Amino acid sequence: MISLTDLVDLARRFESDLSLPVDLLRLGNREIDVDATPAIMGCVNLSQDSTYRESIATSTQAAIRKGRIIAAQGADIVDIGAESSNPRTAQVTTGEQIAALVPVVKELASQGIVVSVETYDPVVARSCLEAGALMLNYSGGPASDDSVFPIVAKHQATVILCYVEGESSRDVNAKSIDEDPIPGMLDYFNRRVKHARSAGVDRIVIDPGIGFSHPKSITASVRTHYQARALLNTFRLRRMGLPICHALPHAFSLFEDEFRTAEGFFAVLAHLGGTGIYRTHEVPRIRAILAALRALGPQAFSPEDPESPAQ
Repeated sequence: MISLTDLVDLARRFESDLSLPVDLLRLGNREIDVDATPAIMGCVNLSQDSTYRESIATSTQAAIRKGRIIAAQGADIVDIGAESSNPRTAQVTTGEQIAALVPVVKELASQGIVVSVETYDPVVARSCLEAGALMLNYSGGPASDDSVFPIVAKHQATVILCYVEGESSRDVNAKSIDEDPIPGMLDYFNRRVKHARSAGVDRIVIDPGIGFSHPKSITASVRTHYQARALLNTFRLRRMGLPICHALPHAFSLFEDEFRTAEGFFAVLAHLGGTGIYRTHEVPRIRAILAALRALGPQAFSPEDPESPAQ
């Protein structure tokens, strides 16, 4: 059980990391202080293999409609993808991804919506950035960096560097679960961020990658405990000085029929851990939860507040 005692102990052990500043999130001409106002990234999946059925769009027009809806619901970014990150699903060719994604990117971008594209394919990345995407949710590993980083730099795009230990997010054979994953993540991100900056990329977000699949040998319970630890320890990654994004877990094995409440629960853990960007399939729910967490901050019951219980 997560307890206040556990949280206090965690905060005391790594107290120096708690208040470290992070860069503004820059998306085109817009800048967001994600500590003051967390950013929400809503998902639209053009692959019908997605495990989250509610986010699936079955056509170009459906994807455009879904993107407009979640932007109206409060998503700062609309993240679209055409291939499931689940390694047990079929891979989608480069050409098929481009054909599915580019028309959606063009239309949403023309309406002033900030579009992110999730891919590990350099050709797909280039096509979508040329079509108007402002962010690349880069689910590839270091082996592709030499091809991807110059494309991101050329378009002055924002890149989310995901913690991907293998060739891509689908490579479960390279993935592990550590009791304390943060030291390994810090070393990993330090190397990749240095590489990105040397290629001219200066708009960087980091993502611990807890939403990606793991080998079948890792049970659902072990994986969920790992995700919760990573979320609560997120603030220790602030040493990088970069905004931190989390794809909120579904944890179907834990929530079962109420799995649509899972992302809201994990959003609270992510908030306590200092997350700045929340990737979610449940935009209205997460928006409401983050608004409530801000409203109920320390200032909510200050002595000067006439509605404070102390009055």
